[in-house]
Amino acid sequence: MEIPSSLRQLIRVPQNVAIFSHRNPDGDAIGSALAMRFYLESYGHTVHVIFPSEYPKEFEVLPGAADVMIWDIHTDECKSILTQKNLFFFLDFNSLSRIDKMGDFVRDLPGQRVMIDHHLYPDPVADFMFSEPEASSTCELIYRFIDAMGDRVRVSPVVGKCIYTGIVTDTGSFRHATNPQIFRITADLIERGLDDTGVQDMIFNSNEERHMRLLGHCLANRMEYWPEYRTGLIWLTKRDYEVFGIQRGDTEGIVNYLLSIRDVRLAAFIHNQPTVVKLSLRSKGDLDVQEICKKHFNGGGHKNASGAFSHSSLRETIEKFKSILPQYKDQINAF
Repeated sequence: MEIPSSLRQLIRVPQNVAIFSHRNPDGDAIGSALAMRFYLESYGHTVHVIFPSEYPKEFEVLPGAADVMIWDIHTDECKSILTQKNLFFFLDFNSLSRIDKMGDFVRDLPGQRVMIDHHLYPDPVADFMFSEPEASSTCELIYRFIDAMGDRVRVSPVVGKCIYTGIVTDTGSFRHATNPQIFRITADLIERGLDDTGVQDMIFNSNEERHMRLLGHCLANRMEYWPEYRTGLIWLTKRDYEVFGIQRGDTEGIVNYLLSIRDVRLAAFIHNQPTVVKLSLRSKGDLDVQEICKKHFNGGGHKNASGAFSHSSLRETIEKFKSILPQYKDQINAF
């Protein structure tokens, strides 16, 4: 990774910085944002992290998470703060549409913009763009960015904890999207004081009782499996959301349980939201779910993990998903 001299100069002189990540932030979004925050603060920058919407509860114990501002909740305060900023970091997203109404506000603000991201097809919305779709996670790129700055010494245990959070979540605990670099990075983080098992415990062993009952309901009552297409589906209705009191982040990771079925290569989670039906697709091997989401459901993401939405009803969306499976039968079975 090459860092332009003009950006090096910007970073080494204190600025007024805002860091953004996408709506419905996941572990990579919050991990990369907080890691960058602490790195920049080591240079004396004034930094605010702002997300469009709230993040899952399991990340509340991350250092600095309590300071994150939520646009949906503190809109006026966020606007006031942003008008004072002169340097903006776009992390784990590559289009202003991914930060919704906040993107419309940020679009016209003066200041330099830096994008660090690993999603396909970035929009030209930044002065400095570090876009590597082959990277495991944005957190991997944050580590490499800091390293390219010659600042590996500034990767403190706190920064390392945030970086590791994004790597673990976006690779499913090193089960997919891996590469040799992330294992070297993780080894370096541990040598610098990372408690890796503590992070894993924070992420994967912090469920409430209702989460387990919801998972049981999904597997017992809301799962479908089509062996001829090696595809599994879990779906949830608006009524399910009411009965189980489902909140933001509660359904994170449910789709991955389908991939634990031996013969499943394509997994789908389709669920009702207040105004749209959302889809999360996962795959094994070379099956490109990003193409499926983009072509059929107004979405996108990564080859093995993508999301989309539909304005049709839940049942209509499920039927459409089932109807396209024959088109991909050869690809699904070529494994």
